[in-house]
Amino acid sequence: MAVITASRAHRGPNRLRRRIGDNLQAYLFLAAGLASFALFSWYPLVKGVILSFQQDNLVVPPYWVGLDNFRALFADPLFFTAWRNTLEFTGLALVFGYAVPFVVAIVINEFRHLRGYFRIAVYLPVMLPPIVSVLLWQYFYDPGSGLFNSVLGALHLPTSDWTQSPRMAMISLVLVSTWSNMGGATIMYLAGLSTIPSELYEAAELDGASVWQRVRYVTLPQMRFVLLALLLLQIVATMQVFIEPYQLTGTTNEETITVMVLIYRYAFTVNNDFGLAAAMSVLLFVVLAAFSAVYLRLTRNAD
Repeated sequence: MAVITASRAHRGPNRLRRRIGDNLQAYLFLAAGLASFALFSWYPLVKGVILSFQQDNLVVPPYWVGLDNFRALFADPLFFTAWRNTLEFTGLALVFGYAVPFVVAIVINEFRHLRGYFRIAVYLPVMLPPIVSVLLWQYFYDPGSGLFNSVLGALHLPTSDWTQSPRMAMISLVLVSTWSNMGGATIMYLAGLSTIPSELYEAAELDGASVWQRVRYVTLPQMRFVLLALLLLQIVATMQVFIEPYQLTGTTNEETITVMVLIYRYAFTVNNDFGLAAAMSVLLFVVLAAFSAVYLRLTRNAD
């Protein structure tokens, strides 16, 4: 018995040293990734929060102003305009950018022989740099010699100012964003559709279910988790829209100015105050974080 006890006591420190060695090796492998996250993600986040309480124009040394930046934001009439436009863009983007890729994915999934070709075709716009896609659509929207107005004129239909029209500007931006980004969502939907057992569709067809009934009672329930995840990603991404309104309508159009465009105005054009821009960024971060937490809580309870 004494020999067994001594043997166990001897194995204890060896096992502890081996465990520490294994963990240390794992942390060494993770060190590069953790350092990258710390340098490019965590440090800018902390720096942005600190900067939101300072006034800094990159010319004179920054100095502490406390909550003055946030008070200035709420006193700016464009603050509420930017949030209203951002929410409007997000709502329209959900109608087009969330539902349309799902419909396209269902249609592509019905093909047997050309499915690979259509996957590549629908994903091609995602491969283009975002600014290239926006410049292409800027030519389409040109009020003078643009493609859309040329086609409408040839059909003897009324033309439009598109991005300069208060009625059409926001819809024009949503169309550009949908065309540029729908490929990624479509591929994710197709990946989810490929996991649905074909036996479920065969059983539904034997029961005489129509196409709509198969989508409603088979596809949607089986795709619920993918739909919930992509809905969250869609809202978070569209709330940060910048390139489309910046390039197509500029930074002075109150009909399309968004939160990100207003941040750009604060930092680089009107105010030249990076502290004010950082305060706006912190508010956007807080709103998105709170929404994400509530959304995940509600969907978890629903599951």
